Amino acid sequence: MEMVIMVVAAVVAVAAVVFMLIRKMDIKISLFLIGIVLMYVALLMGKPIAFTDFASSGVTWLDPFKVVGDQFIETITSAGFIMLILGGYTAYMSKIGANEVTVSVLSKPLGHIKSAYVLVPITFLLGNLLSLVIPSASNLSIILLATLFPVLRQAGMSTLSAAAVVATSATVMPTPLGSDNIAISAELAETAQFAGITASEYVFRYHVLVSIPTLFAMAVAHYFWQRFMDRRDERLGRVSAVDDGEIELAEVKQITGGVLYRTVYAILPLLPIIMLLVVFAITSITGFDIDISVQLASILSFVIAIICEFVRTRDARKTLDDTESFFKGMGGAMPVVALLVAASVFVVGLQSIGLIDALQNAMTGIQGGGLGFVLPLLLVGLTALIVILSGSGTALFFAMVPLMIPLAAAAGINVLAVTIPMSLAGNLLRELSPVAGVIMIVSGTVKKSPFEIIRRTSVPMIVGVVVMFVLSMAIFLPMGTA
Repeated sequence: MEMVIMVVAAVVAVAAVVFMLIRKMDIKISLFLIGIVLMYVALLMGKPIAFTDFASSGVTWLDPFKVVGDQFIETITSAGFIMLILGGYTAYMSKIGANEVTVSVLSKPLGHIKSAYVLVPITFLLGNLLSLVIPSASNLSIILLATLFPVLRQAGMSTLSAAAVVATSATVMPTPLGSDNIAISAELAETAQFAGITASEYVFRYHVLVSIPTLFAMAVAHYFWQRFMDRRDERLGRVSAVDDGEIELAEVKQITGGVLYRTVYAILPLLPIIMLLVVFAITSITGFDIDISVQLASILSFVIAIICEFVRTRDARKTLDDTESFFKGMGGAMPVVALLVAASVFVVGLQSIGLIDALQNAMTGIQGGGLGFVLPLLLVGLTALIVILSGSGTALFFAMVPLMIPLAAAAGINVLAVTIPMSLAGNLLRELSPVAGVIMIVSGTVKKSPFEIIRRTSVPMIVGVVVMFVLSMAIFLPMGTA
């Protein structure tokens, strides 16, 4: 009877989450409520709440709500705080105009390249580099449509090819500043095998082994696929481009200022990741013990940016007033933190009713049977289904983060063989969804159907998924578990 209750509760809970993801509903509160209900089910089954080092409030029926508070404290004092700091820094870079300068400086050389198809892979890689500065795929696409799209069209690139490149500009660029990598590294740091691992170490030691080759593979695929599709459209007599006059692009703010201003302000948005990369290289080569975390790098960069602003404006009052955007940006990042907390509460509920133990028993046949790839493949398949139907893999990914370590342990495989494929799959498959924000923005701007854009993004993204999965299995499955 206990097994029946556990299975029914788990199926209903997971089905509710999947339904809400597909309907593109905000599920933070629902994850909280479902997690709390599952904890009550566990208590009625006579099971304890599966929260590490949990101290009861003394009133059993209040304990599930205490878990929510404890989870907030645990998350905000670790991964959540880093996300808040990064949200603040990104907002401040936008406030002082540094993001626009970076986009302008990095994209300006493209105007000298006259071959449309040579521009395809170069622009794709540049767009992914710019995603370090503007992490939102939708926001980045708006900026690139206004800045790079006209350059690509003037070079002779078809509208659909240019649109496909812009739509895929934010995919799997390795960065320790990404909220997904921060969340994963925080979980890994609690394990014996990866004890104390930082986001920088996770990204620069493991993530790059898969993401960098995947990016180059997609760039090459873009080149051949866009050229093939353009020639196919021409052969079939289809109109593959529209007159630029019919496309309404966002107004671009003219970047003025000298070489020093452009150089310094182009570097500022990238300064935290430059610091982290330099420190990682120094420690790896020399063995020196230098501990600069993501939050420390961001705070140091924030102070440097304030000094630069004061030197530029010579106005102390305005400089200090503008720093308010940093703290407002921290508030703007709170929904991401809340989603991570809600997902963790949901997972505590699933663990409390015994689902993880049941999965571990079910996966015993996989261990040692040469089928270690099955779990990652199933999770990538689930990600594909949810992302294509909902247009976003963020909620699913964060909901799975606390489950990745126990699932990998249950399957007897290295957790990296689970975390990296699933995180990369969500970012890659988003460009195959007709309801994804970035696809809708691009298709609406160039006055094309979302399905026309997806036809152009499909092959490069599928190539990316295949390459990253094969590399992940080849690199991380042999590593084994701790």
